[in-house]
Parts: sequence; structure tokens; C-alpha cells
Amino acid sequence: MDIIVKFAEGFIGLFQTGADTFISWMTGIVPVVLILLTAMNALIALIGEDKITAVAQKSTKNPIARYMILPFLSAFMLGNPMSMTPGRFLPEFYKPGYSAAVMQFCHTSNGIFPHINPGELFVWMGIAQGIKTLGLNQTELAIRYLLVGLVMNFIGGWVTDLMTAYVSKQQGITLSKQIKIEE
Repeated sequence: MDIIVKFAEGFIGLFQTGADTFISWMTGIVPVVLILLTAMNALIALIGEDKITAVAQKSTKNPIARYMILPFLSAFMLGNPMSMTPGRFLPEFYKPGYSAAVMQFCHTSNGIFPHINPGELFVWMGIAQGIKTLGLNQTELAIRYLLVGLVMNFIGGWVTDLMTAYVSKQQGITLSKQIKIEE
């Protein structure tokens, strides 16, 4: 009988833990994301969607701007997951590559800019603790991680462009590389 009771307690405990996590999100990250979305949309409305679209169009012409500068600025200023938002202004063809680059950057910048992805800071802290135990400099590691990340994120974005082109051709889909501006 004890085994049945323990199983039942463990079973309901699993759902209680899930409920506690859900409530922590509702009082933690969900309001922050909603406020950031509201602020981002207000800023876009103040600046003008046409001007934001023009900047996005200019950034698509240069892969360094598209996969290094724009993801860096988005992640640094907006953090994860809001850094995905500027991708909405890119042409459809470049959205997958931008998504790949910015999401990778949210991970590779954690050591030097922990505000970008605080949910995964524990991963960086574990690595940094090991480096500290070895008597090595944590800041040097963070900078190297950031720099290697920038290069790898750029390559990841560009490779995603190649895959997008291949799959689009294979599926007979034409994705625009230009932003359609509605008047």
C-alpha cells in the first residue's frame, strides 16, 4: 500500500511543480515580456514603421550587418526572447538566418552581458566556476566566447540562408529578398 501512496504523491507532486513553475512565470517573465512588447511597439509607432523598415532593408544588403550587427544590437538592447522582434522587419528570405544568428548570440554573450539571457546564466556560472578553480581569468573567457560567438553566429546565419534557398527551390516556394512596403 505504501508504494501506491508514494506513487500517487509523486504523481501529483509532478503537477504541483509544474503549476508552481507556471505561476512563477506569470509573476516573473510573462509581465516583463508583455511590457517589453508594449514598449517595443510604442517605440516603433513613435519612430515610424516605414523608417524601421528602411533600416531593416539596408541591413539585409550586407551579411555582416544582417548577422552580426543587427543581432548584437537586438540582443544587447532587448534581451532574450525580445531580440527576435526586429526580425519581423526583414524580408521573408532572411528571417530564418536572422533567427539563427540572434538566438545563438543570446547564448554566446551571456558571460559578458548576463542581462541578455538571465534564464541560462547558471550554465555560464558553472563554466566560469570551473575556469576560476583552474586559476584562469573568467573575463578573458567571456570575451573569447563573445568574439567566437559573433563569428559563428554570422556563419550560422549565412548557412541558414543557403539552406533556406535550397529548401525554397526544392519546395517550389519563392521568398522575397525585398521588403514589401505597404502604402
